[in-house]
Amino acid sequence: MSGASRGIGAAIAHRLARSGANVLLFAKSGADSPGRLPGSVDEVASQIRAAGGQALAYAGDLRSDADVEGAVAAAVTAFGALDIVVNNAAVFDTTPTAEITMRRYDLLHQVNTRGAFALTRAAVPHLVHSDHAHVLTISPPLALAPKWLGAHAAYTVSKYSMSLMTLGLAAELETAPVAANSLWPSASVATEAIRTILGDDVASSRSRSPRIMADAAYEILRSKPGERTGQLLTDVEVLRAAGVGDFSEYLLGGQENDLSPSWFLPEA
Repeated sequence: MSGASRGIGAAIAHRLARSGANVLLFAKSGADSPGRLPGSVDEVASQIRAAGGQALAYAGDLRSDADVEGAVAAAVTAFGALDIVVNNAAVFDTTPTAEITMRRYDLLHQVNTRGAFALTRAAVPHLVHSDHAHVLTISPPLALAPKWLGAHAAYTVSKYSMSLMTLGLAAELETAPVAANSLWPSASVATEAIRTILGDDVASSRSRSPRIMADAAYEILRSKPGERTGQLLTDVEVLRAAGVGDFSEYLLGGQENDLSPSWFLPEA
C-alpha cells in the first residue's frame, strides 16, 4: 500500500486489515521522517495492530527504485507472499502549463506515473504466483473533456497515465490472472490534503469520509481476479453494485446534495 500514512491510503489499509489481510504500509512519512501533513506509516501500523490486525511500516521514497524493491521484499519476507498492490500515493499540483516549473512537473510524474508503475513492476513477479492477485490504482476514469484537459495539463496527464497503466496491465496480465482496476471518489473525500488544498469547509461539510473509498476498495479486492479487471470505477458505482443504496453513513455533517463533486468525472 503506497501513500499509506494518512487519508484514503490509511483508510483502505485499516479496512483490509480488519478483513484479515496482512498489510505493508509504504510512504515517506515515518517516525524518523515526518512529512508536512499529520500522520506516518508507523502511527497507522500501530493503530492497525492495536485493533488486532497485522501491519508492517516501511518508510521510503516511491521515487527510489531501491526503496520500492525494498518495500516489496519486506512484504514478501514478513508475510510469505504478495497478493495485492494498492497504488495510492500521489502528488497534487494544478499550476497552469506556462507557470509550472519542470521540477514540479517531474515530481508529478515521478510519484504519480512512475511511482505507480515502479511499485507494480516490482510486485508482478510475486503477484503471478498468487491465486488472488489484484492491482488497484487510485486514479480517475478517462473523461477526455476540455474542462479537465485544459485546466491543469501537467497534473491531469500524470493521473490519466495511471489509469492507462491500469488498462494496459489488465490486458497484459489477464491470463495470469492478475486483476488491474482503478478506483476514484465520486465526490470530495475529507483527507488532510483536501483540507490543506480546498479548505476546512469543503473537508468538513462538503466531503465524504475516506471510509467510502475503503469500503469500495474492499469490494473490488475481495472479488476473484477473473471477475473484474480493466475497469475505471468510482466508489459509489462499486458500492451500488454491491447493494448499498444509502450513503449517508459516509457524510461528515453536510447533505448529499451539498457535496463537492470530484474531478475528472463526466457529470462533475
